[in-house]
Amino acid sequence: MSDGGVRRVRAGRRTVEVHRPDKVLFPRGDDTKVFDLDPAVDDFARVRETALYLGESLDMLRLPSAPMTTGSRGLHIVVPLSGHHGFDEVREFAGGVAEVPAAAHPDRLTTAARRKERGDRLHLDVQRNAYAQTAVAPYSVRAEPGAPVAVFLGWDQLDDPDLTARRWTIADAVEQARTRPWGGLMRRGRALGPARRRLDAMV
Repeated sequence: MSDGGVRRVRAGRRTVEVHRPDKVLFPRGDDTKVFDLDPAVDDFARVRETALYLGESLDMLRLPSAPMTTGSRGLHIVVPLSGHHGFDEVREFAGGVAEVPAAAHPDRLTTAARRKERGDRLHLDVQRNAYAQTAVAPYSVRAEPGAPVAVFLGWDQLDDPDLTARRWTIADAVEQARTRPWGGLMRRGRALGPARRRLDAMV
């Protein structure tokens, strides 16, 4: 279907938000890992701090990564992969990575899947990586007041204390896109073998 046809279908269905499937290029493997930082309370400073901590952990594992606002409440940390690992394998590895900050700050962070077990702790969600699961697409408008947009960020932008998940809207998201904060990130996909061995040595 052409882009125009897609737009007409979306308009006919009154669709605003776009969520992409976890797999596009490798339907039976995973080429992108998404860590969803989902706050239980309105505390974006905690989201920023957690993102930076997770980014440092990924650096130690020698995995490239970058943050993205969701246009809603939290942040996504995106890691490009080789596409040669299955969903279950990637999710298990990601769970191990998420446990590092969660174990270091159990009063503030959690990997608990059940909402009632989280309390007011920030949820490190790795469940976006499963067959047929979706995550908000980059530069999707969200169905929220002010029409916020999910945008790519550079790591240095997380140092801004005024940053929020809804910082960019349809009025100025193009300006952020023009800065190309991710550069060639998605062409740097890695296999998990070496990172898994480094993770085992860390925990």
